[in-house]
Amino acid sequence: MKISRFTLATFSLLIYIISYSACFSEPANGNEGTLYIIGGGRRPATMISEMVSLAGGENSNILVISTASGDPADVGTYQRDQFLEYGAGQVQWIHITRENANTDTVLEAFENLTGIFFSGGDQRRLADAMNDTESLKMIKQLYQEGALIAGTSAGAAIMSKVMITGTELANPDSTHPFGDLLANNIEVRQGFGLIETAIIDQHHIRRKRFNRLVSAVLEHPDLLGIGIDESTALIVHGNGMAEISGERCVYILDASKATKLRRDANNHLTGQELSFHILSNGDVFDLNRKTPGQ
Repeated sequence: MKISRFTLATFSLLIYIISYSACFSEPANGNEGTLYIIGGGRRPATMISEMVSLAGGENSNILVISTASGDPADVGTYQRDQFLEYGAGQVQWIHITRENANTDTVLEAFENLTGIFFSGGDQRRLADAMNDTESLKMIKQLYQEGALIAGTSAGAAIMSKVMITGTELANPDSTHPFGDLLANNIEVRQGFGLIETAIIDQHHIRRKRFNRLVSAVLEHPDLLGIGIDESTALIVHGNGMAEISGERCVYILDASKATKLRRDANNHLTGQELSFHILSNGDVFDLNRKTPGQ
């Protein structure tokens, strides 16, 4: 049987289109889900509704993890009721500890979830309880499969692989915290690594945390520094595109192309040709290309 040139050309074009489409439909970070990273503070009604919608609306099944809080029962109950008020289908809360993180009882709570929300508090509690556990493996699997993973304050900081704890190491004067850009001063620990290309900080302008984020980025120049202010969220999609939602701003520092990164004679961190972006509601940023979106 002879195959015409037209048929061969058409077939080749079809294969090219399929291959080209696959390249752009595949999530750049291998995840189908969405990160909703809140800088802390008051959560406007629009943000709660947005999270519920991203988790599936009336068909959503959301788990609130209140481990970071000093009062996990009160916070878990409050945030569960808040999601239900704004139309979520099913919502539970759970306090995960190092002792129960691998138990069947806790792991069963992750079944059929469409969304997870980490409360505020102290991100070290989350890291201590859940790093290297079956619970965290379940969360990452749900994210890869399309679930919404959201968090506020400590629940935002825990999402990055390199996590700022809030502790200073080189400055002994607690009355003037983060007053200088000092080397080896910002304590970082292993976070959950849901976002691996950036360091996340929260309450950014409200609590004057710019210095500590700059310091962390100068010592980790391969990572973006993302400071999210209160009542504001960075929404990260599987293709690496991020959009800003909320009442204030998101601040993105990029030292990946900086020059003369060094520590001077007084232990101060210095660098030249850093990039800095200030984004507000509706703005878009490409985390892969490290450029504002169009």
